Amino acid sequence: MHEIEKICALGRAVIEAEANTIHSLIDRIDHTFAAACQHLLLCEGKIIVMGMGKSGHIGKKIAATFASTGSPAFFIHPGEAKHGDFGMMTAKDAVVILSNSGETEEVLAILPFIKRLGLMLITLTGNPRSTLARAATVNIDVSVTKEACPLGLAPTSSTTAALVMGDALAISLLEKRGFTAEDFAKSHPGGTLGRKLLLRIDELMHTGHAIPKVNFDALLKTALVEMTQKKLGITTIVHEDNQLAGIFTDGDIRRAFDNNTDIHNTYIHQVMTKKPKVIRTGTLAAEALHMMETHKITALIVVNEENHPIGIVHIQDILRAGII
Repeated sequence: MHEIEKICALGRAVIEAEANTIHSLIDRIDHTFAAACQHLLLCEGKIIVMGMGKSGHIGKKIAATFASTGSPAFFIHPGEAKHGDFGMMTAKDAVVILSNSGETEEVLAILPFIKRLGLMLITLTGNPRSTLARAATVNIDVSVTKEACPLGLAPTSSTTAALVMGDALAISLLEKRGFTAEDFAKSHPGGTLGRKLLLRIDELMHTGHAIPKVNFDALLKTALVEMTQKKLGITTIVHEDNQLAGIFTDGDIRRAFDNNTDIHNTYIHQVMTKKPKVIRTGTLAAEALHMMETHKITALIVVNEENHPIGIVHIQDILRAGII
């Protein structure tokens, strides 16, 4: 038990050290940070993020966060930049470089090329007096008093500081650009949020001959046959002009049988549910799901402006699409 407590104490110490590091960054959100944001906002091209070693790993994540929040960006390895990848940059781009020491050899080697292109350079360094920091258009201080590593060697607190500052830059840019949840969804079309904000019932609904439909004066037994064939647990009931008159569901069947209804001599309009819940094309699938859950129903009729049923969307269709 003593050994377990010791391990837990070490883990807590690391978290506490990194939490203190993050808290210390609050005072560095100042005019320098604002200037970096303004420069990146004015960038007409892409944001190129660079870094070596652990800083490179953090840089990749920051580039991905920029890209997914409205600031087009990608990561270039400094070593590869000297061997062809510099051709990916244009004069309209901005460069963000991460280096704790600010003296990373591979990074300093490409500074002349960055300057020659006239690229805006934002640096995140742990040494504001370093060569890299002095070469920057704007340098953001992400220095730490100590690493969380007991040996003071493994990049821990320093990489956390760089990551958090990168997130602060990305989200500040998101706000300034007026980036919306729908914009976020467009860059994440395969994710759950993307599906919630982009998927519409038009892509899910059953249309044409797949719509269960009987006439207003049809017998109940005819409606039951239609429901069985179309397998959606409902049928629409329409007037001669195809105007929606009502709906008949599995629940209505149970109620009809409870009342000993004669299916051979009862007309469907006598037992149908009038004024069913309907939606229009273009409705988000997530909104349709919310309606179904609110009203405790399993299907919705999609109608056009003339109140003609043009589709049926079933809760199973939405669930299969991965909305929740």
